Amino acid sequence: MLPGVRPIELAVGALAAGATLLGLYIGYQAFRAWGRHRDPSMRYLALGLLLLTVGTYSMSFVGTVLINLRLLSLPQQDWFWLAVHTAQFTGLALIAYALHRRP
Repeated sequence: MLPGVRPIELAVGALAAGATLLGLYIGYQAFRAWGRHRDPSMRYLALGLLLLTVGTYSMSFVGTVLINLRLLSLPQQDWFWLAVHTAQFTGLALIAYALHRRP
């Protein structure tokens, strides 16, 4: 155990790291499928998945570290979380677009 770190914090960090790695794997597979089939929908799906998983988990992790180190003021935190949620929304929008896109 790390000194000064609660077990719940370690568990949350491990799950966030695992979700990021799993998101990278899924995004990689989606890009491979796009490369094989050249269907633009697969490109949007891959970008959405990467943004939704890797992008937002990475941003959230960095933000949490900056907040814990007290490097972000309250107004900065609001803008930071707005950016995270915008990335989430954009990722979901890209996935929805990929699912309903007509060739």
